[in-house]
Amino acid sequence: MNDLPASPIPSADEPEALRRIAERIVTEAADHLRGLPRPWEGTPGDSVATKSTPTDVVTASDHALETLIRERLAQLRPGDAVVGEEHGGSGGSATTWVVDPIDGTVNFLYGMPWYAISIAAARDGVSVAGAVMEPASGRLWSASAGGGATCDGSPLRVSGATDLSLSLLSTGFSYRAERRVRQVDLVARLLPRVRDVRRAGAAALDLCAVAAGWTDAYLEHGCNWWDWAAAALIAAEAGAVVRTPGPTGSTPPDDGLGADALFAAAPGIAAELAALAKEYGAGAV
Repeated sequence: MNDLPASPIPSADEPEALRRIAERIVTEAADHLRGLPRPWEGTPGDSVATKSTPTDVVTASDHALETLIRERLAQLRPGDAVVGEEHGGSGGSATTWVVDPIDGTVNFLYGMPWYAISIAAARDGVSVAGAVMEPASGRLWSASAGGGATCDGSPLRVSGATDLSLSLLSTGFSYRAERRVRQVDLVARLLPRVRDVRRAGAAALDLCAVAAGWTDAYLEHGCNWWDWAAAALIAAEAGAVVRTPGPTGSTPPDDGLGADALFAAAPGIAAELAALAKEYGAGAV
């Protein structure tokens, strides 16, 4: 459990003030989650439904946390827009909060500890502050534009990897079976060129791992804005080379990685890894 400073919540619009708000709310949400039913224990009360496919799940806890987060944002930042994974929303104000109440819901459903709560503040589709809480460990990751990135208050820095063959790559897979086939083919081609590949199941934590230097790079297709809005900023502020999709379905300039590719890597291997991914068909994933 992280004890945040007891100083008042700033009301200013500077990124650092928005970062503190995000930190406080994800911490409160994690505390609330610990008191909710645990689906992996078969506790009554946490119903499970599906979304895009039968494997794309959402729990009652997802909805409960997003409701709580929206209520707290309405109190602390009245007038700001909110976009959330479960309850939707759109922009329309100077600052938009992007919320993923549980990133890694399948892990949460099975009782695996790799899931997170993610909140980012964005302006014109660009994240300026964000926080990611890992409830099982109590780790609090955060960043503000130009203000650096931290985990539990300690500064983060990406790895100094320069040899791709000795680098650890993380990735993830789509909920759609036909797309998984293409993703697995890409990973199979990359695997002989790196030290190894990891698949943890939570995009926000994968990006935070790059920020901490625990992995050297991360590549995944098909993530949504709320999956990466906070954690991509954390990785970038820790020194990673980061490439994100457009925030609401818009696409970045065609660079051969694919319109919805999410990429973060240590600077020493980023160009080589991106070039290989393009060569091996990332654009068609």
